[in-house]
Amino acid sequence: MSNWFLWMVLSMVTGSPLLSLLLVLGLVWAADRFTVGVLPSPLRALKRWQRAGQLERTLQANPHDRRTRYELADLRLGRRQYAAAVEVLKPNLEAGDEDVGTLYLLGVAYLGMGDAARGELLLDEAASREPGYQMGAIDLERGRFRLARGEEKGAVEALERLCAARPGTVEGRVLMARALARSGREEEAARVREQAWTEYVAAPGFQRRRERLWAWRARPGRPLAYGVVMLLAFILGFSVMSRVSASAPAGYYDAMPMAADE
Repeated sequence: MSNWFLWMVLSMVTGSPLLSLLLVLGLVWAADRFTVGVLPSPLRALKRWQRAGQLERTLQANPHDRRTRYELADLRLGRRQYAAAVEVLKPNLEAGDEDVGTLYLLGVAYLGMGDAARGELLLDEAASREPGYQMGAIDLERGRFRLARGEEKGAVEALERLCAARPGTVEGRVLMARALARSGREEEAARVREQAWTEYVAAPGFQRRRERLWAWRARPGRPLAYGVVMLLAFILGFSVMSRVSASAPAGYYDAMPMAADE
């Protein structure tokens, strides 16, 4: 049953197209949460927004709270607010915090701002202190931003180190395939994309949910096929609903909300 058909049925039952639309969206979101897990979680986003507000209020009361600055910068990086992350975290570095986590977050923030020289320098320092930090997280960010800057050779080098440190990474292999393809190495890119899909299929469930979108990017034909199936279901549902509407007696649908109210 297509979402359109479900919406039509609920509209007839409830007598409210808007309420029916909200119910359909809720059902689609719930089904996604328990199956493919592609749609973002509004509850998680709400919790992060609330947490960021709490941290900002804490900093207003105590601007020297370095732990709070670190956590707030991490949240802002997750929302790609790179300049805001630098503004929050830079005082920690100036105060003497040179731990790997601080160097890493600040390096990524500078890369996101477009300051490649400073960002790479900070990531180099973080890597010198702990080369395998978070199983290759430093090389993942290096590869991502180098690819965005058009530095395909440097991106491949960083992503190869990432894949060696984190063999099951799907994201890293997809990014490396892109870098290889842009370098004109199409055969290698195809082989790496196939490896990404193989790693995804063999991964445990929690990892597949986390990297599903990257796996689909390794095989773009799969989401396209799903889209075609949904479109066909929509057309079929609309056709069925049209036939049902045409065969129903006059005034039938107008009476249904009244019957439901009774």
